[in-house]
Amino acid sequence: MTAAPALVRVVVPGAAGKMGRAILNVLAQTPGVVLAAAVERAGHEALGSDSGRGAGLPDNQVPLTADLAAALAAADVVIDFTTPASTVHTAELAAAARVALVVGTTGLGPDERRLLGRAAATIPVVLSPNMSAGVNVLFRLVELCAAALGDGFDVEIVEAHHRMKRDAPSGTALRLAEGVAAALGRDLDAVGTYGRRGQVGARPAAEIAVHTVRGGDVIGDHTVHFLGDGERIELTHRASSRETFARGAVRAALWVAGAGAAGRAPGLYDMRDVLGLR
Repeated sequence: MTAAPALVRVVVPGAAGKMGRAILNVLAQTPGVVLAAAVERAGHEALGSDSGRGAGLPDNQVPLTADLAAALAAADVVIDFTTPASTVHTAELAAAARVALVVGTTGLGPDERRLLGRAAATIPVVLSPNMSAGVNVLFRLVELCAAALGDGFDVEIVEAHHRMKRDAPSGTALRLAEGVAAALGRDLDAVGTYGRRGQVGARPAAEIAVHTVRGGDVIGDHTVHFLGDGERIELTHRASSRETFARGAVRAALWVAGAGAAGRAPGLYDMRDVLGLR
């Protein structure tokens, strides 16, 4: 008799937050995975309570805990959508425990990315500014469009998010800009513009502009405008639920921890690897 495949055991830091609750909901709906631990910061008012109940689910008998190191001892992968400092701490503990890591945290700076890269020398790390399958298809479409249109079209990127988002521009908008720059052979540090004000003069031909909108409860909208003489192309992705990102993260968790007994090899991956877009 063939044994049933082992469930992928997932730890979720920030489990009482908006994204954490969305991830718990998707985990509860997804075959092949199980919530191994739900973690929150020390002193959080919900510590000790049932994490399922906090996510609007039936009780799951997994209480919120502050001990991430202990939680990782019985895990295959950790999904982190917290803050840059918290994510780096998670990465350090995950590397020490040899537990795969999926990171959807935005606002990561060069130092945090370098430390995640260090963890990836020991464990597989999936890092993406946006875990949505649709957005990652958009990344590829934008690169193809930029390469095909060339220098005859101006590129403007507009992103909109809810009023509580802390970082600007969004990590997704920056990734879109990086993709355009790479496709056109431009240095984004040299040609990137982030908003305009005053007497800015005529638009430089090589400029790649990114504009930020904040307000209301917008989950995440991104539009890339390719503006030519007599025609334009607009590529847009709109997210209407945080579960869009949670579904992508759980898909990444299955991919990174489920490829054979030992999971993926150590290294830094992104959602294009998960979706087979490379």
